[in-house]
Amino acid sequence: MTRAFDKVKNDPNRIIIFDTTLRDGEQSPGCSMNLEEKLKMAVLLDDLGVDVIEAGFPIASPGDFEAVNEIAKVVKNATVAGLCRAKQADIEASGNAIKPAGSKRIHTFISTSPLHMKYKLKMGPNSVIEAVHESVTLARGFTDDVEWSAEDASRTEDDFLCQCVETAINAGATTINIPDTVGYAIPEEYGRQIKMLFERVPNIDKAIISTHCHNDLGLAVANSLAGVENGARQVECTINGIGERAGNAALEEIVMTLRTRHDALPYKTGIDTTKITKTSRTLSTITGFSVQPNKAIVGANAFAHASGIHQDGMLKNNQTYEIMTPESVGLKESKLVLAKHSGRAAFKSKLEELGFDLSEQAFQDAFVRFKALADRKKQIFEDDLIALVEDEVIRENETVRFVSLQVQAGSKGPQIAELCVKVEGEEKCAKVEGNGPVDAIFKAIREIMPHEDARLQLYQVHAVTGGTDAQAEVTVRLEEGGKTVNGQGADADTLVASARAYIHALNKLLTKRESMNPQTAGDMAAP
Repeated sequence: MTRAFDKVKNDPNRIIIFDTTLRDGEQSPGCSMNLEEKLKMAVLLDDLGVDVIEAGFPIASPGDFEAVNEIAKVVKNATVAGLCRAKQADIEASGNAIKPAGSKRIHTFISTSPLHMKYKLKMGPNSVIEAVHESVTLARGFTDDVEWSAEDASRTEDDFLCQCVETAINAGATTINIPDTVGYAIPEEYGRQIKMLFERVPNIDKAIISTHCHNDLGLAVANSLAGVENGARQVECTINGIGERAGNAALEEIVMTLRTRHDALPYKTGIDTTKITKTSRTLSTITGFSVQPNKAIVGANAFAHASGIHQDGMLKNNQTYEIMTPESVGLKESKLVLAKHSGRAAFKSKLEELGFDLSEQAFQDAFVRFKALADRKKQIFEDDLIALVEDEVIRENETVRFVSLQVQAGSKGPQIAELCVKVEGEEKCAKVEGNGPVDAIFKAIREIMPHEDARLQLYQVHAVTGGTDAQAEVTVRLEEGGKTVNGQGADADTLVASARAYIHALNKLLTKRESMNPQTAGDMAAP
């Protein structure tokens, strides 16, 4: 009996949370993570209480194999899963990658819709059925926890889907995933499809049924919950809803809906909801994908009230306009005000309250930057500290480090940037003229560290807090050889933040993972 099966058997209303942030989420353009970032997120997901962490697609590249293997070593509580196609080499790679995990799962898939079988697989129904049986049987040789997915299930004919599901379970699959791969379904029909499987597949009681819904029509969460109401007991989702195209069902929305509307949806998860905000913010920092302000649960405005009528109601009773408390998702009001006279002890205490555990060197560097910021700003907000510290943490082991920047700008021109950085400890400087100060800064970086093949895809600035003295948080996206990386930088000076962001992205390029294997590149989006 698998760990997930035991949880559901002991409590029929227990929902298994399967997080695919590190696999499907990472497939979002610009969301690729290096090994250190993946390990950091895996530890946070484990601490959050996720039941299953889909760590990656081990056959994709040596780097992906290594990441899954290392995650399998550090995760303490969650089951670690590796994704693979219905191919021997894929399954063997996944089996070997997850080997160190205390609880391990192989997740194998194949397309089942007429469209995919004809144009993608170029296989007939009988060949697909045979592949289902062979792949699951092979996977069972590595672990007794095998998940099988019917890619594009929502556009698959009922009779054939039932046949595939029955075959997978007979071969030893303990979880059956029914993906709405292209976000085509609506809740009523997706729920009907799950219900149909329970009514027609004779061995369905031997497996947990799972949902994996994409958000192309904005219905991923609604479809997932429709699946749960009709018998599914695993939900596949991602932090902040990141993923292919329009993304996946958002973990925080699924979990908080089940918690807040327990009267209508009497199900529960093992998630510690007070750690949702920290996990969301960390992922946003790592990927450079800012959470939209009006995003449910984790957006900056999720607990903000601007209307006078709403504010009046909140002052009288916060339940008038809040259906959940900020504290329930890990938001806290600041109890310790930090300013330029605050010492190391107060600064360290505040960082611990925010969940940061820095090395001594990182703490000292962050404290120096905090004092510099406090000299510029009258009031230091929590978001200022989070941006500052996370900006420092991501730079701990960088090859290229920012040192100083002087910029000449204005309408009369010329715009000139004088930049100094350290490259493996050696200081290098450049003075460059550009078409505006940001262009000059980026040209200076290119002069110091040539990287002609890299193309700037995105330059984005937003204020961390309100006010004219707000810190700027800058995101830079570079593309090189089909691989995209995001860099972030934060500073009270927007131009300094821009330099830090570009340098961060450049460091990622210097240490980027090997490219995907050509034979797998076209197949990596599934399920």
